[in-house]
Amino acid sequence: MERIAMVLGAGKSGINACRLLADKGFGIRLFDGNTGLDIKSVRDKCADVEQLELVLGSCRDEDLDGVELCVISPGIDLEQPVVRQILDRGIPLIGELELAYRYDKGTVIAITGTNGKTTTTALLGQIMEEAGRNTLTVGNIGTAYTEEVHRSTEDSVSVAEVSSFQLETIDTFHPHISAILNITPDHLNRHKTMETYVNVKFDITENQTAEDFCILNYEDPYLQGADRRLKPKVYYFSSKRTLAEGAWLMGDDIMLNVDGREQLVADIHELNLLGRHNYENVMAAVLMAVSYGIPLDSIRKTLKRFTAVEHRIEFSGEKNGVRFYNDSKGTNPDAAIQAIRAMVRPTVLIAGGYDKGSTYDEWIAACVGKVKHLVLMGTTAKKIGETAERFGITAITYVNSMEEAVAVAKEKAENGDAVLLSPACASWDMFTSYEERGRIFKSLV
Repeated sequence: MERIAMVLGAGKSGINACRLLADKGFGIRLFDGNTGLDIKSVRDKCADVEQLELVLGSCRDEDLDGVELCVISPGIDLEQPVVRQILDRGIPLIGELELAYRYDKGTVIAITGTNGKTTTTALLGQIMEEAGRNTLTVGNIGTAYTEEVHRSTEDSVSVAEVSSFQLETIDTFHPHISAILNITPDHLNRHKTMETYVNVKFDITENQTAEDFCILNYEDPYLQGADRRLKPKVYYFSSKRTLAEGAWLMGDDIMLNVDGREQLVADIHELNLLGRHNYENVMAAVLMAVSYGIPLDSIRKTLKRFTAVEHRIEFSGEKNGVRFYNDSKGTNPDAAIQAIRAMVRPTVLIAGGYDKGSTYDEWIAACVGKVKHLVLMGTTAKKIGETAERFGITAITYVNSMEEAVAVAKEKAENGDAVLLSPACASWDMFTSYEERGRIFKSLV
């Protein structure tokens, strides 16, 4: 009798889950609540899946008959009625992260946090590759874990960027090395409370043992002191103080001590990354690499070569003495704060987008004295504008498109200024993704 798996969600994550499950001998039922889905496009993407049945709109009880496993895409809220149907039937429900992990033959390093995940994952992946390791750099960084896991071997290492949505649906997921970079309010429209959000982030350590490692930010109040209750060996990093063990920023130097020996990792001026938050990302990556056994000399060489990832304070061009930066991946206020702090020129800021329930006071406070003009777009434009006015920022223009935003920014910026796209919001009200938003900005620049 054929084994049947149901996949929830026909996006990139779901399609890759279908392919992996089909490769492992499952017949696939692909469910998506969107009745207007382009069925031909979905079938084309699943051309190599021999047994594919589409279930659109709503899930009937009979659609679950014979299903032995359900895999849910991270974008689907666990409060959806279809999830309750599945659980009531006693069918195991996992996410794409858990699915891929079950077929990974090698070692896993997983990175989560509200901000900095993509940069840290990309940097660590490059460190591993340049040290000669068989490396899969996967997850939210853009390459689905399920798409790459077939390449894993006993000596491979998967460096995975992991979101809170993915961690909600793990079971056996067990990274040898984990990292929580920071925790600030985000996705509260889904997680409802900070307590729930924090707990989900810590789920990355749930299956770790004393033989494993966890890297934490000492300056984050949610993370400080967590070493006393976690099973893995914890190394902290800090951008504000010297630590007895771990990594820290001392003046312009990144320092390391994991074996009783204090060593210089790099001078920050040797790096191609801007901002204190990026120095924290570097420290986290260094600690993970050292914990894995990569020699420090090899790590240093990669650090000096590594450049910022796309859409994260990415230099996008200079026109008439004005430097343009694409920080479209700044999808929450804390990420946008880091981008503002990294600016060393008077800045015209383009911001706004989909409302995730965030508040903007702390971010706008960081803009005071640095932002000369605010260009606002999207669902949150008015909310941000009202916050800005409370802080005395009145040079504000409201726009309806990225084209209009860049045109206004060009007009307001002068020789020696910067134009920064750092929305502090998700992109879904006007764009399909933060990547599309960033690419459009760069093409306009």
